[in-house]
Amino acid sequence: MQAVEKQKEGSLDTAVELGLLPEEFEEIKKILGRTPNFTELSLYAVMWSEHCSYKNSIRWLKTLPKDGPHMLAKAGEENAGLVDIGDGLACAFKIESHNHPSALEPYQGAATGVGGINRDIFTMGARPVAQLNSLRFGDIGLDRTKWLLKGVVKGIGDYGNSFGIPVVGGEVFFDECYNTNPLVNAMSAGIMKADKMISATSYGEGNPVFIVGSSTGKDGIHGAAFASKDMTEDSMDDLPAVQVGDPFQEKLLLEASLELAETDAIIGMQDMGAAGITCSTSEMSGKEGYGMDIDLTKVPCRQEGMLPFEILLSESQERMLVVVKKGREDEVKSIFDKWDLNCVEIGTVTKGGQLRYYMHGELVAEVPAESLVLGGGAPVYEREYRTPEYFKEHQKFNISQVPQADDLKAVAKFLWTHPNIASKKWVIEQYDSMVGTVNMSTNRPTDAGIVNLKGTNKALALTVDCNARYVYADPEKGCAIAVAEAARNIVCSGGEPSAITNCLNFGNPYNPEVYWQFVGAINGMRIACEKFKTPVTGGNVSFYNQINDGDKDIPVFPTPTIGMMGVVKDKSRITTLAFQEENNPIYLIGKSREDISSSEYLYAYHHHKNSPAPHFDLEEEYTLQKLVMEIIKEGLIQSAHDCADGGLFIGLMESSLTNEIGFTISSRKDMRKDAFLFGESQSRVIVSVTEENEAALLSIMDKHGQAYEKLGKTGGNEMVVDGESFGEIHQAKAEYQNALVAYLNN
Repeated sequence: MQAVEKQKEGSLDTAVELGLLPEEFEEIKKILGRTPNFTELSLYAVMWSEHCSYKNSIRWLKTLPKDGPHMLAKAGEENAGLVDIGDGLACAFKIESHNHPSALEPYQGAATGVGGINRDIFTMGARPVAQLNSLRFGDIGLDRTKWLLKGVVKGIGDYGNSFGIPVVGGEVFFDECYNTNPLVNAMSAGIMKADKMISATSYGEGNPVFIVGSSTGKDGIHGAAFASKDMTEDSMDDLPAVQVGDPFQEKLLLEASLELAETDAIIGMQDMGAAGITCSTSEMSGKEGYGMDIDLTKVPCRQEGMLPFEILLSESQERMLVVVKKGREDEVKSIFDKWDLNCVEIGTVTKGGQLRYYMHGELVAEVPAESLVLGGGAPVYEREYRTPEYFKEHQKFNISQVPQADDLKAVAKFLWTHPNIASKKWVIEQYDSMVGTVNMSTNRPTDAGIVNLKGTNKALALTVDCNARYVYADPEKGCAIAVAEAARNIVCSGGEPSAITNCLNFGNPYNPEVYWQFVGAINGMRIACEKFKTPVTGGNVSFYNQINDGDKDIPVFPTPTIGMMGVVKDKSRITTLAFQEENNPIYLIGKSREDISSSEYLYAYHHHKNSPAPHFDLEEEYTLQKLVMEIIKEGLIQSAHDCADGGLFIGLMESSLTNEIGFTISSRKDMRKDAFLFGESQSRVIVSVTEENEAALLSIMDKHGQAYEKLGKTGGNEMVVDGESFGEIHQAKAEYQNALVAYLNN
C-alpha cells in the first residue's frame, strides 16, 4: 500500500465534486480502512454513480419478474438477456439509453449508443441481426430540435449501416418536455447457438487478462458520472464525456469475438462500456470473488502521458476485456492479429478479490472488487415518493368538458400530418433496413419488426413501445399499457411474446414526485409482465433527464421504453397490417369507448393537457391477444393492425396506405363520433377478412365471448365514414409521408 499512499489523499470536497455523497465518502473510508487517494475516489465515483450502480432504482427493479421457461441468462447475470427460441438457438437482446451524450453531441452520442448496445450482444457470442430505436425530441418547430433530430438519425444511420445490422423498427415522438433533454434509446438483438454463451466473468488464479480492440484515449472520461446528473446550461463543459465511435473497428471486433467464441480458450469477456476498464475489471471479478492485478502502463493508449484515472475511466469505444485460460494466449492473440486488432496482456487474475492497478511499477489504486459493484458494496437507497398534485387534477377530467370538433375531416388531416403520427419515412430511409437479408417486414409491413431465422420455419418479432403521455398521466396504468401494446404488436404480426428488456427514462430520483412516477411505472410493468409471462431480461435506468431552469427542475415525461421479443413459430402465419384485397369485411376486435383521454386528438388538437390515461383493462387485453393468436394460427384473416396513437381512423388509414386500398365504414350512433374515430382506448385490433372466412371468424369470437363490431369494407380509393369522404388515399399518403420533411424544412 505504500505506493498508493504516495498519491494525494482524496478529500470530502473532491468526493462531492466527483458526484459522491458525503455519507458515501465516509463509507469508502470504512471499506478501505483509510482515506482513498484521488484515483480510488474516481473509481468509486463512477461505479457508485446511478448509471453503474442503480443505487436509487435497484430496490424496485428487483420486484420485476425475471423467471421464465426459456430464460438462459436472467437480468443482471450477463451483458444482455438470453432467451431459448428453440432449434438449438437463443436470442440475446437488450436496450440502453445514450441520452445525455446525444443532448450535447447528437451524432456521436447516438452512434456510440448503437455501438455500445451491439457490443453487449456480441460479447455474449451472439451475432447481432436487428436494431431498433426509440427516440424522443422536443418541439419540432425549434431549430435545436431539428439539429438534434438530424444529428441523432445520422449518427444511428452511419454507425449501423457501416456496421452492417438492419434497423427493423422503432418510434419517434415529439413533445416540448424533451426540448433540452432528448431521449435516445437503442435496442439490439442477436442470434447464437444456445450452448455457446460467453459469460462476463473471471476466475482462476494466474489466468491472463487481455484488453482487445481499439486503443484507449481521453474520450468519455467520467461519462458514467455525467449521465448521472442533471442537464444544465453548463453541460457543454462535459463534452469530453461524449465518446467517439468507429463502426468499422467494431465490425472487426465483432468478427474476432465470434471467432473467439468458437474456441474454448477464454474464461470470460466483457464489453468496456460505462466506466471503461474500471467497470469491466470490477464486474468480472466481483461475480466470482477473484481479483486482478492490472498494469496500466501496458494499456495501448492513443495519447501520451495519460494519468492512471484517465486510463481507468476512459470510455473509448470498441474495446473489451478478456480473461484467457493460461497457456492459450497465443491462440487468442492469433485471432485478434488476423483482424488487425490490439490484443495486449495487461494483467492476471488473483485470489482474494482485490483489484490492484499499477503504473510504471507503482501501485496507484487498490480496492476490493466486490465493494464497487451492484449487488456487492455499492449503496442501495430507498427514496421518498409522493403523489403529485397534477395526478389528482387529471382524474377530474370529463369528456363533456371538451366540445366535439366541428370538422372531423380537418381533425383527421391534422392527425395524419402531425409529427407524432405522420410517417417516419425520412428517418427510415437513412437506415439500411435490408442489410443481411433478414428483415421480412420491409415490403410487407407488420406491427412488429420481423427477422428471418434462416434454416428454420421460425422468425423473431421485435418491437419498442411506450406512450410517455399515458405514463405521465398515470404511471402504473401507462407502463402496463406500454407492455400490453408491445405484446399486441407482436401478436398482430403472427408472433407470441417471449420476454422484454426496458429502458427507464425519468427525471431526478431525489424529486419525490419523479420517484413516484418511477415506482408506479415499475408496478405497472411488473403486473403486465406477469400476466403476459414476459420476464424482464434486463435493460437500463436513465435518471436525471431534466433541465434546471433557474430554481425550477423540469423533468421529461416518465418514459419507460419497452423492448419486446417474440417468436413467430410458423413463417407462413406472419400477418401484415395492410389491407390486401377489395371488398374484404373490416372488423374491430375489442370495444370502442367514449374515451378521448390522453389522446393525440385531445392533447394536440384541443390543447387539453390534463386528462387521465385512456381506458385499459389487463384481463380484457390478455383475452383479446389470445383470441388474435388463435385466428392468425387458423389462417382466418388477411390483415391485423393494433389500434393505438390517433385512434381507429388512423389505424384504418395506416392499413390502407401500403396497397392504396381505401375503406368505407359506419360509426357507432351511441357514442361521440370524435371519440369513436380518434379516441385511444386500448385493447383493440383492426382486422380484414375474406367473405369466405367471415363466418369462421365470427364463430370463434362468439365462442370466446369476445366483443367486436363490423366496421365496413375495404375498397375504392377513398376513406369514407358514414357516407362522407375523408380524403383520397393517394393524396393522404403523400401528405402523411412528406409531413415530417415539411416540418424540418420550415
